[in-house]
Amino acid sequence: MAKTAIAYKEKMKEMSVLSLLCSCLYPETRKNLVGEFQVAGMEVKPINKRASGQAFEVILKPPSPVSDAAHCVTSPPKKDVSLEDIQKKLEAAEDRRRSQEAQVLRALAEKREHERDVVMKAMEENSNFSKMAEEKLTMKMEQIKENRQAYLASIMERLQEKVRGDSKTRGVDKGLCKVEGFDIFR
Repeated sequence: MAKTAIAYKEKMKEMSVLSLLCSCLYPETRKNLVGEFQVAGMEVKPINKRASGQAFEVILKPPSPVSDAAHCVTSPPKKDVSLEDIQKKLEAAEDRRRSQEAQVLRALAEKREHERDVVMKAMEENSNFSKMAEEKLTMKMEQIKENRQAYLASIMERLQEKVRGDSKTRGVDKGLCKVEGFDIFR
């Protein structure tokens, strides 16, 4: 058990605080934690176990004055930016802007072309529909005209037969059997 605790202490020296907290979630590490551990710059104390799992208290130690000098962060040295570099960057930005603008114009032109195609197709379909409707109407009117002529012919035929039958029974003269300009005995 002591060897495990020593190995865990060594491991904890290499790990970050986040890794330490994440390691608390794994069951293998929970079994190995016993007592307090000190890692460079922090102290870890286990708190009584809870129903939800193991809990730890992490205490960060204040930095020592010696460590401030060691951790001095310096900014990277600035490059000398020449006028040519600035002009190249500006030209590249202008080229990107122009290409993006051209791309937007192409997309708009394609959209307009599509709209034009849709309108042309709608007009063509409307024209076809009108032609079909006109053809149907013409055919219907011709059919009505033919039906009317056939009906009138059948009525005239019946009327002629009726007049013939009446003339035979009554003896009406042929010259008197004219109805409104139509000769019944043709």
